[in-house]
Amino acid sequence: MGSWLSKQIEPTSAHFTYLVLSLFLLAYAFFSDFIRNRLHLSEPPLATLVGILFGPRALDVVDPETWGWQDTVTQEAARVVVSLQVFSVGVELPKAYFSRHWRSVGMLLVPVMTYSWLVTAGFVYAVLGIDWATCLVISACLAPTDPVLAAAVLQGSKFSGRVPRRLRHLLSAESGCNDGTSFPFLYAGLLIFMKGSTSEIMKDWFLSTILWQCSIGLIVGLTLGHFANRALRIAERRNWIDASSFLAFYILLALLSIGIGSTLGLDDFLVAFGAGTGFAWDGWFANKTKETDLPNILDLLLNSSMFVYFGAIIPWRMFVPRDITPFITPGKLIALLALILLFRRIPIVLVFKPLIPDLRTYREALFCGHFGPMGLGGLFLVIEARARLETGESIPLPHPPKHHPNKMQIETVWLVVCFILLGSTFVHGCSVAVISLAGHFMREKGERAPLLAGEEEGLGGMVHEGGGGESEPSVSGDED
Repeated sequence: MGSWLSKQIEPTSAHFTYLVLSLFLLAYAFFSDFIRNRLHLSEPPLATLVGILFGPRALDVVDPETWGWQDTVTQEAARVVVSLQVFSVGVELPKAYFSRHWRSVGMLLVPVMTYSWLVTAGFVYAVLGIDWATCLVISACLAPTDPVLAAAVLQGSKFSGRVPRRLRHLLSAESGCNDGTSFPFLYAGLLIFMKGSTSEIMKDWFLSTILWQCSIGLIVGLTLGHFANRALRIAERRNWIDASSFLAFYILLALLSIGIGSTLGLDDFLVAFGAGTGFAWDGWFANKTKETDLPNILDLLLNSSMFVYFGAIIPWRMFVPRDITPFITPGKLIALLALILLFRRIPIVLVFKPLIPDLRTYREALFCGHFGPMGLGGLFLVIEARARLETGESIPLPHPPKHHPNKMQIETVWLVVCFILLGSTFVHGCSVAVISLAGHFMREKGERAPLLAGEEEGLGGMVHEGGGGESEPSVSGDED
């Protein structure tokens, strides 16, 4: 009997992964309100912790390498998850948002992001002592704020209700845009590394990256979204489409934007964000679907699964000195993480606060400067950087090469970015709990909420009424 039973059981790594992932998501779903609104924790750090615990360096249950997964799969999985998230951001923003708030978003995308790129590169150079071009590539992967982590913090919890909607919209809009706008920074570093004359580098960077990938990509996305909105309106008005297909249209349009962007060599994230923005510009679709919570369902299934995967592939063995990277030590990586978290965004946002109309107070500027998490967008960018260093194209080798002229740069970029993403996931994912606890204990005993960190009124030092922009619609379909 035992022999017969053993033949029926198939305990492969992939099958164990289905068990672990589904049990984690079910457990989180059961206690989601308690976790988000009592413990003030979001999915990404918990999912990453599950990936680490069950990954090859701990229990060795979830090991993607045994499935035959390759870097190309990691690249495409990250592409799809991040593109769906930025598309969702574009759909959920208030209608015609950028016509009123372009100046605030523009300040975060140009001077703030440029500063983040350069100062992060400076820290990498100072701490690790590697060549400047590699530092610029690493910092480009860490310059954008991650829409997945930002959404986990700023949506769907009681804490998010304590932050002015104006501020939540600004951070969401920034996270939706800047994964795409990070490509010019990434390719600037890569082109410097590949060398050549200055005129050739500038010409290639402007024509290929700025004009084709970013500018044309955004135009294609906006055009696609606009005409998709017109087409869906006609189909709905003439009763050509049923309710389930109406919702499926959301996901299918996002996937179409990814397909168009990747096939044409455009900036996938800007195409997806443009498509979401153009699709929901007038607020009609969001008004039709605002009761469905479709983005939150996608967050739970796709984003959490991707963070479990990230936790399982973290290159722990690379975080110590080796022959190829003798300058890497745990102490240096921790110091670099601390410098980046403290100085990558906060100082520049505080300095430019008077020029960002949507930031009313310096407390809001501090909050905005802190909540610039790095996550799955950085994972996609580092695979893109590795691909260019390995093959000169955007398609990576199945696995990092054992022998390559750029081996030191390939491994350094990968391990440094992974370590910083890991640190950011936990620091930013747990920041809400820290802020809530600090706010609770800073009050007089008689003013504290009955439940620990259970306060629900707006965060102090922020404008919540009148000039704070709270008359803005909470989703693009609201008419108030």
